[in-house]
Amino acid sequence: MNKGRLEAFSDGVIAIIITIMVLQLTVPKEPTFAALLPLMPVFLGYILSFVYVGIYWNNHHHLLTVCDNASGSVLWANMHLLFWMSLIPFVTAWMGNNPSAALPTALYGAILLLSAIAYAILQIRIVAVHPDPERVKRALGTDFKGRFSPLFYLAAILLAFVSPTISHLIYAAVALLWVVPDRRLEKL
Repeated sequence: MNKGRLEAFSDGVIAIIITIMVLQLTVPKEPTFAALLPLMPVFLGYILSFVYVGIYWNNHHHLLTVCDNASGSVLWANMHLLFWMSLIPFVTAWMGNNPSAALPTALYGAILLLSAIAYAILQIRIVAVHPDPERVKRALGTDFKGRFSPLFYLAAILLAFVSPTISHLIYAAVALLWVVPDRRLEKL
């Protein structure tokens, strides 16, 4: 099956996710810096989530370059990833509106964790249907960031009930780790 529809659909969903996030930003009533200050947690949450969605879009693009066959299992694994990503605007808004609250901060991390797991499943399915899976496995190599990010998310989820600020810093640190492009698949 041609992967073109998979890529087009995924790109469309990701564009909608970003659109929903930006539409949730409210414009201050007053044209002053003082009016912007209360909106900073929402804006910082938007920036963080925009970076995460961008990271997923970039890595998804690289992963699909090695996908020769969009089998049914690949399609469903991709839908699984898009489902968790589609919840990012909700948890972004909730956490941004309640930056000191444990539950929204923990749920934000849970969505990041579930998105990471879904991406790993998609990667496994794409390797499984590739005509030369060993070659793709070699190109992927040891995925340090992919293996440790879920552990950081899990720690941040638990720490949200101690200090949401520490969790926010962990989420930002993991995002910074992923901003460095993953060029493993470009070898293929």
